[in-house]
Parts: sequence; C-alpha cells; structure tokens
Amino acid sequence: MTISETTRLASPKHLAERSLIWLGAITTGVVVTNLFAPQILVGLIGRSLAMTAVQAGLVSTLTLLGYALGLVLLVPLIDLVENRRLILRTLGCAILAALATALAPTPSLLLLATFVLGASCAAIQMMVPLVASMVAPERRGQAIGEVMGGLMIGILLSRPAASLIADLSSWRAYYLASAILMTLLAGALGRYLPTLQPAARVGYVDLLRSFPKLLREEPVLRVRAWTASLVMASFTAFWSAVALRLPDAPFTLDAKGIAAFALIGVAGAAATPIAGRWGDKGWARPMFFVAHLCIIGSLALCAWAGVIESRSAALMVMSLGTILLDVGITADQTLGRRAVNLLRPEARGRINGLFVALFFVGGGVGSAAASLAWSYAGWTAVCAVAAGFGLLGLLTDLLTRTGTS
Repeated sequence: MTISETTRLASPKHLAERSLIWLGAITTGVVVTNLFAPQILVGLIGRSLAMTAVQAGLVSTLTLLGYALGLVLLVPLIDLVENRRLILRTLGCAILAALATALAPTPSLLLLATFVLGASCAAIQMMVPLVASMVAPERRGQAIGEVMGGLMIGILLSRPAASLIADLSSWRAYYLASAILMTLLAGALGRYLPTLQPAARVGYVDLLRSFPKLLREEPVLRVRAWTASLVMASFTAFWSAVALRLPDAPFTLDAKGIAAFALIGVAGAAATPIAGRWGDKGWARPMFFVAHLCIIGSLALCAWAGVIESRSAALMVMSLGTILLDVGITADQTLGRRAVNLLRPEARGRINGLFVALFFVGGGVGSAAASLAWSYAGWTAVCAVAAGFGLLGLLTDLLTRTGTS
C-alpha cells in the first residue's frame, strides 16, 4: 500500500526530497539535545537553585520521564491529527518549556518545565515517520538512516555542547540557546514542511487501546523493537560508565578531555545512511549480523584498552572501540526503523511510538546494569555486560528472519 492510497498530501512551499531529509535530520538533532544535556548540567543547576540532592537528581529523570510519556501519549496523535500542524504545536511547546527552564526561579518550577520539555521532545519521533512517508519505499531506509544520523549526532554532541555553553556563560544560557535554535527550526518547518493527513478514522482512546493489538499482530515490530532495546542497553551501559573510567590510568583524561572523547562517537553516525541504503537493497539480514558483531567486538576492544599500559595506545584502542560500538548501534537502529516504517501506514505513529518507547526501556536497563557491574567488578564487567546485550541481538539474528527484508 503506498502513501498516496492512505493520505492526502500538500505542501505550503515545494521542498525537494533531499532538503526535507536534511531538515528532518537537523530538527531531530537539535531537539534531542534537550534530553541528554541535563545529565551534564545537573550539578550547576542544583547549586544555582540551592536544590536538595533529591531535587537535583530529578532534573534529568523528569526530562526523560516526560519524553517517555510523550512517546506513548503524543506520538500516536500523528495517526489522528494532520502531521505538520501537530509537529509545529509540539515544537512550540518545547520552545516555551525551554524558555521556562532558562528563566525558572525555583526548583519546583524548573522541574515542571523540564518535564514538559521532555514530553515536547516527542516531536522528534513525529518527524521520523513523516519524512519516511514522503519517500518511496525503495529509498525509505536511506532517508531514515540520514534522519537517524542527525539524531545520533545530537545525542552524542548534547553533553559536550551543554558543557561548553555552561563554561562560557551559564546553564541557563544552554536552554536559552536551545529555545532560539528550535524557534528558527519552527520557522523553517512552518514554511517548508509538507502536510500529511492521517488515514486513521478512530478516536484517541481507541488509538491508545490498539497498542497491545499492534504488538500481537506485528512480529516485525516485536523483533525489531527487541533488538533495538538490546543495542540501546549496550549504548547506555557503555556511555554511563566510560566517563568514570577515563579519568583513571592509563587514560588520565580531565573533564575537557572526556568531553572531547565524546565527540569521537559522532563518527559512528556515518553508518546510518549506509545501513539504510543497504537495507533498501535487500541486505538487511547480513547487516544486522554485522551490526551486532560490531557491538561485541567493539566492547572487547574497550575492555582491552583498560589494561594497556601505554596511554596513547590505550586511547587509540578505546577510540576505535567507541566508533565501532556506535556504528553497530546506529546500524541496528536504522535498519529496525526502516523495517517498522514499512508496516501499516495508517498506524505509523503508534508503531514508531511503541518502537522508541520499548528501546527507551532498554536504555534504562543498560544504565542500571552498568551501575551494578561497575560497583561490583569495574570496567571489564561493564564491557562484558554491554557485550552480552549485543550477543543476545546476534542470537536473535540466528533464530529469526523477521524484519530483515
């Protein structure tokens, strides 16, 4: 079933397919920084507003909880509400919430603003299916890959960018800069984003009730969300602990060195359009194997780097392992996104919301597992746990062919 059979399309101003993809990549990359920047800013925010330890810990937690709620309650609306209008309104809420965060005078108002900001970041997951809908199925993987590339770059740049802005000015300046950038993007989206009228003709409550049914009826969604959850667990396990390992020998990096190291992972984002393009050519199954083998091998390299005596050699091996890890993770994510966006056009919002919500759960599991592994056995155990998630993904590849066409 093609998109023309299920929707009515129009455009306020013609925008070439290539430019639309780039606009989608930039939008997702900018908006997603709001989800991860609090992790680096929480100390500054807490001291500035004289927050208790519990209140400071809630800054990042409420942002991510808001995002999770937005995935479940807001993203499905793209199956019900005209997509361009919904994205602009959600992005507008994100702009106001970022401004409210920047100006918040008390801890309670800041926590409320960050929660709303997190929920409004659901606009990211509205953009991905909209861009996918505008591209022919045979090029959908490449398009999704390029948008996901922007998303991954935004995730990896969020912490160092927030740290740099805070060092130059203050934590409030980060949220102000975010609001300005999102306002500029909203102007571009309002001018150029095509409209997409959803095909679903059901009520909002019925949309939410359809989640279990979609999971039951779509094995591709189940399998691809499962492997996406596993690789996200590997990602968060690694990045949750690597900042604890790098200050020690043989790496001996300071805070600025760790921030610079985080930029290395951006190289892995280059894998997203390549993975999507190869998926379009029918090579998704071998690419899943390669992605999960990359994750396992990369973590073996990272564990080895921790016992190398030479600082330069250790940093080189750790950098290579980090790049390979991000290549494997972004490849799985891109191919999984491609697979689920080839499913029911009339349920694309719910499918994307479920897909992201489930791998979001995987991220939480990975972070918790890394914390336990680090506490009991250190860096090597963290790498082993993260590699174990990759191994489960590889076993899934061997046991099923679902979502690999």
